[in-house]
Amino acid sequence: MAKRQLAFIGLGNMGGGMARRLLDTGHTLTVYNRTARKAAPFVEAGARLADAPERAAAGHQIVLLSLSDEQAVEEILFGRVVPVLAPGAVVVDTSTVSPGYAREAAARLADKGLRRVEACVVGNPLQARKGELRVFVSGDPEDLYETRPVLEAIGSEVVHVGAPGTAAAMKLILNLLLGAQVAALAESVAYGTAAGLDRDQLIGVVSASGFSSMVMRFRADLMLKRTYEPAFFRSELMEKDIRIAMAAAAEHHTPMPVLGAVRERFAEVLAAGDGDKDASVLVEHQPRQQHRQGG
Repeated sequence: MAKRQLAFIGLGNMGGGMARRLLDTGHTLTVYNRTARKAAPFVEAGARLADAPERAAAGHQIVLLSLSDEQAVEEILFGRVVPVLAPGAVVVDTSTVSPGYAREAAARLADKGLRRVEACVVGNPLQARKGELRVFVSGDPEDLYETRPVLEAIGSEVVHVGAPGTAAAMKLILNLLLGAQVAALAESVAYGTAAGLDRDQLIGVVSASGFSSMVMRFRADLMLKRTYEPAFFRSELMEKDIRIAMAAAAEHHTPMPVLGAVRERFAEVLAAGDGDKDASVLVEHQPRQQHRQGG
């Protein structure tokens, strides 16, 4: 199948990895990033640089987005890109947004004769660069069929999970589990070191144990090296994802007290000025013990 000419908007850690993978697999890209200097490596690799999102998207049948939050999607997609798209164009949105917003976005695009493929990606920037992401997709199966060659270039697995909003819910659930594991590991390290254990030995034992997981081992390695920048998953985005997941769960009358405590911990990281660092930096931000006086 012939490679498609694509527009790619948003070249952050994940977006940049996906864009580079598409270039490596022979796709032609027109790219836009708010910080233009970050686009320079992609231009050197053969992409065409646009100086505005609308100029990146104009004339393309498939436009990929990798934006940080709903506000960015609202401003870039609906404020600037939608007006220049031809009827029938497909927006492949890999941004992590709430399920409710995903459903709303799909309906708003459909009203304008446009299509939305909700493509929630799971993995890290290194996996994006290698085409090893897991891609959960929701929306019209026909739209998925049209964009599948593009999605298969960035992902080793492409799974259709249902109607608009369901892929967003799946992504949020997985990020909830990631956040909970990072928080549990950070608190375990705090207790272990207070109990006299060697910090690095403790992290190594946990990482190699049957109680660990792939994501825990990855974060444990960052904790061992104390290398939190560049971030694989920014603490700011972790807090945001847990927050919107909790709001979505509340709509279904599903309380999440454990994840509520985890969100508060990441909010403390943001308040301390480390929001741009990887979520594993949580290990450096243990709360002080609250001492209670007896009656």
